Amino acid sequence: MVSTLTAVILALVLSWAATPLARRLAVTVGAVDEPTARRVHTRCVPRLGGLAIVAGFVLPLFILVALGTQIGLLWFSQRSLVLGLLAGGLAIAAVGAWDDTKGMRARHKLAAQVLVASIAWACGLRLECVTLPYFGHVSFWPLSFLVTIPWFVAIINAVNLIDGLDGLAAGVGFFACVANFITAYLGGYPGNMVICLLAATLAGAIVGFLFHNFHPATIFMGDTGSMFLGFMLAAIPLFGVGTHKGGTALAVMVPLLALGLPIFDMISAMVRRYVARRPIFAPDRSHIHHKLLDKGHSHRSAVLILYGLSLLFTVVALVAYVGRSLEIGFALVACSVVLFIVVRTAGSLPLFGAQPQDPRRAREATVEALRRAVPWALMEMEAASGVDKLRPVLERFAEEAKLVALEVSSAGANGSARVKPWSWAQDAATAQQLREAVVAVFPIQLEGETVELRFRWDSEECAVNPQADMLLQLVVDSAERLLLRRPPPRTRDSRPHGRFSVV
Repeated sequence: MVSTLTAVILALVLSWAATPLARRLAVTVGAVDEPTARRVHTRCVPRLGGLAIVAGFVLPLFILVALGTQIGLLWFSQRSLVLGLLAGGLAIAAVGAWDDTKGMRARHKLAAQVLVASIAWACGLRLECVTLPYFGHVSFWPLSFLVTIPWFVAIINAVNLIDGLDGLAAGVGFFACVANFITAYLGGYPGNMVICLLAATLAGAIVGFLFHNFHPATIFMGDTGSMFLGFMLAAIPLFGVGTHKGGTALAVMVPLLALGLPIFDMISAMVRRYVARRPIFAPDRSHIHHKLLDKGHSHRSAVLILYGLSLLFTVVALVAYVGRSLEIGFALVACSVVLFIVVRTAGSLPLFGAQPQDPRRAREATVEALRRAVPWALMEMEAASGVDKLRPVLERFAEEAKLVALEVSSAGANGSARVKPWSWAQDAATAQQLREAVVAVFPIQLEGETVELRFRWDSEECAVNPQADMLLQLVVDSAERLLLRRPPPRTRDSRPHGRFSVV
């Protein structure tokens, strides 16, 4: 245990010291989180803080190996598992770093997660058995690959989605590490001692990072940290497979229960988007932490409430590990009831420090800007004398309506188009704003030609507001009338008469 304690201290110090370096690197490469309507913060905050967590976790392990400690050599002796842990962890951190810096589509990130999980499975980090209440020991060895991949992907995305407030994902990950450490220590097998080392080292790296990440945060872990943390929380319980499968079968339920909060949030988000007929990976502002903020909680108060829920899930995980079936069932039911009550009513209970909610909710800023800009745009387009006036009117409308971007595309049936494609964007618009902006698309059917107008704006709801859709439709209808309007015939008498004109 002395070596494990040494690793924890080293991880904490290294992570704490590496975070300012990660902050400077993030600013240099432009990995900065811009404030948007969906974001909670109101200032630019660097990302890439996850690099400090990676360094704080990996370096102490190799230091123990270099010092020749017994636990370090025991960990390093399982070469295949070590390869899967490090290769998978560094690969998923690299994917997150690319997303933090350049941006990635959701489906590309999902493909990368599946690939990384496959590497871990090939190296022996496999989910082959589990112990369930009332069912006992359940083995699914023939379907190990089909179970292991969703295991990794689900936990990676659960931690990624909960990363919405300062210190929230790090705190949730810390409690999961505590649950893994305690259950592995109670198991007592050599493989479980390795799990103790890994869980404690990861917890130390998280605490060192929290010194910089707790509200008000000076740096975010970004996808670099959240996906690395999710991968490690999924991989560490599987590290005892090579030494004691029974211990792993018991311990594998612990992170699932300890991560009950982010898993619950992930499932509710998927159901919510499915019911709303929106893409599963579409962002929104309806997560648990957003709801607490909307109910009047301060940033720090919301984080502490969710810390309490994470601690509750950790206790349930420990009860499930050491208790009998009746105790396990009671703990799961009690935890579910508490979670439901807190999410539904915490904002209205003075006990939780919520401020009374203003019943007169202000309309979204973009809708108000559209209300002011639409009448002017309609009058200008109705008075326009030709199609060439459409672009300047729409550009000024987009600027006054505070849109992020506006795009006009055109395709003719025979390869020709009267309206040339063009686009407009705010001068200060960033790639992040363009990627997260809500898009409303309006097609206009002309004679043998289709003109498509795309309006992009920043929205708290991360969806097209019905009021905004109605206002934009008025603008599109007026633009359609302008495009269909034929210019007056140019006869000899109707031509302008200059000084030397002939009548």
